[in-house]
Amino acid sequence: MKVCVIGLGRFGYFVATTLHEKGVEVLAIDSNDSITASIRDSVTQAICMRVLDEQSLRSIDVNEMDVVIVAMGENFAQSILITALLKKRLKVPHVITRSINEIHQEIVTLIGADETIIPEQEIGIRLAERLGSPFSQFFRITKQFSLSQISAPSSFIGSTIESLELHKNFNVNCIGYKEGDDFITVSPHYIIKESDMLLFSGKEKDLNKISRLA
Repeated sequence: MKVCVIGLGRFGYFVATTLHEKGVEVLAIDSNDSITASIRDSVTQAICMRVLDEQSLRSIDVNEMDVVIVAMGENFAQSILITALLKKRLKVPHVITRSINEIHQEIVTLIGADETIIPEQEIGIRLAERLGSPFSQFFRITKQFSLSQISAPSSFIGSTIESLELHKNFNVNCIGYKEGDDFITVSPHYIIKESDMLLFSGKEKDLNKISRLA
């Protein structure tokens, strides 16, 4: 997969370097020479240039990218222009735009952004969910679907996953258990142990029912 990150502020910088660490081919773009110099060894290619128009985007072959991340959130107008050019003129398959507020987010969505993100908002929501959650760990996948890490309820110990009929009785599924820093997928015949830290999937209200059993 080829990804272009335009704008190397803190958000764009960490996205670009982390993607490269995961084996993704990353083209990093910024108008600040010292920033592009600092990231050069941590991405596939880093180019110092000011992205102003369609011509500048074509000059870096951005239309050959699978994903373009517009990370220049602070420059409201430029972010909107680049997003529009990427989707309407260059037909980039997937464009993700960083937004600074909900109005910005609504505008780039209207002009075609496939995904938008307000980093500060998302981080704040995740922190609040973690601190206010009864779960050891809680991961929201969508508004309707989440994962939670819960100590094995005493009533589950010694039973197999299959015999508990979790989907029927609680509308959740047990998909794994924690072993060290990893999660191991469980089979229907897995027997739950007292020391198990289990990973459940389902709606938050149903996961709450399981957490109250622990």
